[in-house]
Amino acid sequence: MSLMRAAGRTAALSALLACSVAPAQAGGWYFYVQNSSKSAITRLEVREKGGSWGQFNLDGGIAAGQKVRIDWAKSTDNEDCKQSIRASFADGTSSEPTTFDFCDDLNTPIVFSD
Repeated sequence: MSLMRAAGRTAALSALLACSVAPAQAGGWYFYVQNSSKSAITRLEVREKGGSWGQFNLDGGIAAGQKVRIDWAKSTDNEDCKQSIRASFADGTSSEPTTFDFCDDLNTPIVFSD
């Protein structure tokens, strides 16, 4: 697996990722999140196996029913493709962590629902 491929899947491990919901620069790694719940996503965290949780900057959150593109920071380019991801919601609930291959399909959204 190439370093670029590994980078795309990478989340935010050791440091907070300076990623946002804004469109990415051409050629960057990204993924989509679909919020199919009734509550806004206020926090999105990822980690490599055995690592620490890192948080994405969601610039105000992801509204219920919204689908957004999230871009990886270049600092994550050497991380593993398979990572755990979880969401926290405005209603105080959190999703169970799930393992996702961020190199597998950049355009199929990760769906969080009730």
